[in-house]
Amino acid sequence: MPVSQKMLQFMGRSSWIRKMFEEGARLKAIHGADKVYDFSLGNPNVYPPEIVYEELHRVVQESTPASHGYMPNAGYPWVREKIADFVSKDHNLSDKESLSPDHIVMTCGAAGGLNVVLKSILDPGDEVIVTAPYFVEYGFYIDNHGGVMRQVPTRPDFSLDIEAIENSISPKTKAVLINSPNNPTGRVYSEESLSILGNVLDRKSLQFGKVIYLISDEPYRRIVFDDLKVPSILKMYPHSFVVTSYSKDLCLPGERIGFIAVNPLMENVRDVIDSLILANRILGFVNAPALMQRLVARLQGVSVDPLVYQKKRDKLYNALIEIGYECVKPEGAFYLFPRTPISDDVTFVKMLQEELVLVVPGTGFGCPSHMRIAYCVDDSTIEGSIDGFARAFKRAKAI
Repeated sequence: MPVSQKMLQFMGRSSWIRKMFEEGARLKAIHGADKVYDFSLGNPNVYPPEIVYEELHRVVQESTPASHGYMPNAGYPWVREKIADFVSKDHNLSDKESLSPDHIVMTCGAAGGLNVVLKSILDPGDEVIVTAPYFVEYGFYIDNHGGVMRQVPTRPDFSLDIEAIENSISPKTKAVLINSPNNPTGRVYSEESLSILGNVLDRKSLQFGKVIYLISDEPYRRIVFDDLKVPSILKMYPHSFVVTSYSKDLCLPGERIGFIAVNPLMENVRDVIDSLILANRILGFVNAPALMQRLVARLQGVSVDPLVYQKKRDKLYNALIEIGYECVKPEGAFYLFPRTPISDDVTFVKMLQEELVLVVPGTGFGCPSHMRIAYCVDDSTIEGSIDGFARAFKRAKAI
């Protein structure tokens, strides 16, 4: 057998997102790109803010021979200082809670950051609770480091079901992993629910005589709508990590740059940070890209205008509701997660494919009977897809 049995199993249930993206490429080759309405991949179609290009030119022009070499595995100290200062202000942390450069580890995007955290905290057989629906790669990341994913459903409106989380915590639980604003639902978890979750984890950590970590995956933190704010888990719970990237707020997903912020009040925080730094190296990342570190240090607080995505959300959401779809209105990110008109979401997604509309079945996110629509696309794609959504809905209802 040329590859491992585990990888064969993984390939069999690998990312639905990529499967649909590849199907889109096939259909575009047959019908023409303008005739296929592809909502499969969360790849921002908005250009980075102009200041990103301006600062990138400056960074390149200021390069010296040493500027492309190795640096401390956690990243440039001066970059981490700028990020620590910004995160402390952005999360409204008190002097006691504030981060220093030592509490920041630069990473190869949020995916790299999550793997670094999981490598650092997991022993074989440790369980990580993940709230469903969830980003499709979480199970693979957890398995990478010997962990076991425990899936816990959210409420019908996709808010946290704290009771379900609490009931799922066991002596094997090492962490709870949340994602807000959420991919695929766009839900922003409320300050009240996060505060209650922090209290639950405090109580359960005491009960089992060990720290249970809270990991918050936040690449969409700056893409929120209707004047909402994303609450800070760093204020809610001492044993917490924030993992994020600049992929979405600066529209730089291909540059693979992000960071981990470690709560300074965490127990044995120095050991945890040292473990993260070593994990960054031995996982093969070594350090985050030098050029991108120097760029993002100049861009703290800069983001695309979320109103661009809010307008796209409203255009597509209103059209789907008018057709008859059931959908919780997203509060952030750039995804809709409506219920499919038949329970078999995979079958319905195939019906949409016949209309040249590409979405991802909710099964891939641990939530069947739904579908994810990534509306970070041109307005013409949204407008052109509406008739296809309507025809597929009508056909499904006739079954």
